[in-house]
Amino acid sequence: MKKKALLNKKLKSFARIFKDHGYSCFLVGGALRNFYAGLEPSDFDFATDATPEEVVSMFRHVIPTGIRHGTVTVLYSGEQYEVTTFRIESTYSNARHPDSVSYSNSIFEDLKRRDFTINAIALDMNTGELIDPHNGIKDIGIKLIRAIGDPLERFREDGLRIMRACRFTSQLNFRIEHETLSAMNKARKTLYSVSMERIRDEVIRILSTKKPSIALKIMEQSSITALILPELIACRGVMQKGFHDFDVLDHLYYSCDGADRNNLVVRLAALLHDIGKPASRDLDESGVYTFYNHDDVSAEIAERILKRFKFPNNLTRQTVHLVKNHMFNYTPEWSDAAVRRFIARVGIDSLDDLFALRAADQFGMKNKTTDSPPLFEFRKRINTILENEKAFSIKDLDIDGSIL
Repeated sequence: MKKKALLNKKLKSFARIFKDHGYSCFLVGGALRNFYAGLEPSDFDFATDATPEEVVSMFRHVIPTGIRHGTVTVLYSGEQYEVTTFRIESTYSNARHPDSVSYSNSIFEDLKRRDFTINAIALDMNTGELIDPHNGIKDIGIKLIRAIGDPLERFREDGLRIMRACRFTSQLNFRIEHETLSAMNKARKTLYSVSMERIRDEVIRILSTKKPSIALKIMEQSSITALILPELIACRGVMQKGFHDFDVLDHLYYSCDGADRNNLVVRLAALLHDIGKPASRDLDESGVYTFYNHDDVSAEIAERILKRFKFPNNLTRQTVHLVKNHMFNYTPEWSDAAVRRFIARVGIDSLDDLFALRAADQFGMKNKTTDSPPLFEFRKRINTILENEKAFSIKDLDIDGSIL
């Protein structure tokens, strides 16, 4: 891609205001990284030698989003741009935020404080010069996530960087450099210093990627899952019968892949729907493991996890409801009354998500899409019953003119 394809008129106009006031303006962050990775740039962030107060004086509408740390959000021509003053950070005594921040006039000093080489690239918006002191472009080219400098020090500075590294593997389909991955494991307990809400937000971002199993496996490999989601680790090595090709944990990973990335409730339900299998596993008289009532057990565990991660109550309720009801075995012999009872138990508003979960469940059995004629026929029958009942309701409301 050519740089001029990135520098549209609106961005150039925005940067020119800095130049006219005697300040530099560099494009930094995810938009620049994604551009060089061949992805659609979004969320344009900028770095400058202007102080936050000087940025405020240049623009009519500025939000002081993180002004204490040198960051403001500029509302410009219908867009929101995050602008941060070049800065140097001190020590991180709480493994999350620097103890103090001082401003700098050097883009090189500013890039030095960032997490990974792929995020430490800057483009001078007025000259077009690319600043890449840590070979981030090269790492993007080989699809590698590498910490800047000493990886252990980077993660001990800010524990959330560990989760970000995991997310980038799924978001960008990159691998993590060996020393960086090793440091993630060694520094994993710094996550105790990160709020559960921040960890939850990174989990949500992982679940919104095309293939979250990539990040979920890295989390397991670096012992992060054992730290924040030990209930999942209990599923490793629990083998299943029937059409399943994988143990419970890989099945949950692949089920998550098979769910719609834009539907967080279904993706969460896919990840957690069988999490109760280890606790409900039993050996029958013929020597075969069974998982009776694992749907109920999974729902209880899922609710505890979602509350621990402080998900909104409504989302928790919807997700747990799907997990609790994901085990249904429809046969054509079901009477219409049985189908109506199913609809009443599940709720009309949950039908689409429940069938989406079952489709994801089936995807996770083979790690690929498979046809399910019984599921299709069941949904078709439900739709027919609902349409007929809707028609009856409208007919019942038909009022003869003579009544009036």
